[in-house]
Amino acid sequence: MQPKLTLVGAGPGDGELITLKGIRALRQADVILYDDLANSSLLEYAPEQALKMYVGKRAGKVSFNQDEINTLIVRLAQEHGHVVRLKGGDPYVFGRGFEEFDYARQYGISCEVVPGVSSSIAVPASQGIPVTSRGVSESFWVITGTTRNGELSDDLRLAVQSKATVVVLMGLGKVNEICAMYCQAGRGHVPMAVVQNGTRLDEQCVVGQVWNIPQLVAEQGVGAPAVLIIGEVVSLHPSYLAECLRNVSMAY
Repeated sequence: MQPKLTLVGAGPGDGELITLKGIRALRQADVILYDDLANSSLLEYAPEQALKMYVGKRAGKVSFNQDEINTLIVRLAQEHGHVVRLKGGDPYVFGRGFEEFDYARQYGISCEVVPGVSSSIAVPASQGIPVTSRGVSESFWVITGTTRNGELSDDLRLAVQSKATVVVLMGLGKVNEICAMYCQAGRGHVPMAVVQNGTRLDEQCVVGQVWNIPQLVAEQGVGAPAVLIIGEVVSLHPSYLAECLRNVSMAY
């Protein structure tokens, strides 16, 4: 038995948005530790006898903290062999993948990373929103809405000043603060979208402008997990113009 860890990106939610290499790793697993955002249908690729354990984390609902997960990876690899850590999106995009990789490596465990399709790109695309488009946006930022100290990232304060597309992951709980920051910078009319459960069958999308997004999110009951997209590219969404006209008519 050779202890091994493979970090596998499960993609943004749709079970078909995983790589062939990721599926191959699942088929060779002795243990699978899977996250809340990984589609449970992916477990069907694993051998029947493989140990499957949920170790998901979501705001306010924590089953294991990161230190416990790190320790669990090492123990199960030593006891069973090949541990596949199935993580939503890409393991190295706000997934703490490197922390797990580095911890296991310190115990002499062989480690491999299988990149995944990041929700920062795939979720906007699933709604017809390109993160870049010629003549509209030349670049994009991907920023976490949840920092270690619970405050907004300083990078977001810089991004507000940019014309680039800004994608915020794990930021729904801070949506009021984020929108207020844009409004204070005189950018309240920048197009914005919030997508819950992106690429899944129960996907829900709210489109508007920064100034009215908090109200729309509350009215339509949008919840986590959600991706926030801010920038002129959101105006390319099929319903954006209709939503703006509706808001104008309501104002009068």
